[in-house]
Amino acid sequence: MNETQPTLPRLNEPAPDFHTKTTHGPRKLADYKGRWLVLFSHPADFTPVCSTEFMAFARNHDRFLDLGCDLIGLSVDSTHSHIAWVRSIKQNFGVDIRFPIIDDISMQVSSAYGMIMPGASDTSAVRATFVIDPEGTLRAMLYYPMPTGRSIDEIVRLVQALQCADANGVATPEAWQSGDRAIVPPPATVEEAEKRAEQGYDYTDWYFCTTQV
Repeated sequence: MNETQPTLPRLNEPAPDFHTKTTHGPRKLADYKGRWLVLFSHPADFTPVCSTEFMAFARNHDRFLDLGCDLIGLSVDSTHSHIAWVRSIKQNFGVDIRFPIIDDISMQVSSAYGMIMPGASDTSAVRATFVIDPEGTLRAMLYYPMPTGRSIDEIVRLVQALQCADANGVATPEAWQSGDRAIVPPPATVEEAEKRAEQGYDYTDWYFCTTQV
C-alpha cells in the first residue's frame, strides 16, 4: 500500500510561506518579518494534552514576547472550533489564549510544514514546533508523538540559544541556559589552533574552549 510521505521543510532555508485565516484575522508569514516566530501544531481542539500545552504557551506568552518572539498555533479544525475551544479554556481554567490559531481545514499549512504523518493519523497534525527567525528562515524543528506533551520551557530555551548563537558567533552546550558559558567555534587551521590557548578563553583543549557571553 502506497502512502503519501510528508514533505518536510529544511533547516536554514526559507520557511514555507502561508496566508491563512486565524482567530485574530488573516495572517501571513510576512507579517512576522523582523521578529522571531514559534509556529506550533496540535492534533485537534478540545483534547486534553493539547489544552495543557496551549495553557502553558499562554502562561509563557510574555516570556516569548520579551525575546521578540511571537506565537501562532495551528490545527486542522475551523476558526469557529478554535474560538469555542479558547472560550472553553478561559471558562474552565481561567487562562486567556492571546495568540492566534490558524484555521487549517484545507491542510495547506500543515502539509507545507510536514505536520501530517500518515502513520499517526490521516487528518490530524502531529505535535510539531517550528522556530523561524526574523528573516523568515527556518531555524529549528521539533516533532512529538500525539500522546506526549511538549515542554514549553525547552522551546523558550531553544529560542534563547539561537539568539545567543546569532548575536555572539558561538554554540551552546547541552542544557545551556541564558547566562551560562558558551562554546567558542574551534579553529579552522593549525596556526589558529596553536594560538587558541593565548586568546583569553576558558581553555580545555584547542578544540574545546568556552567564554562568557
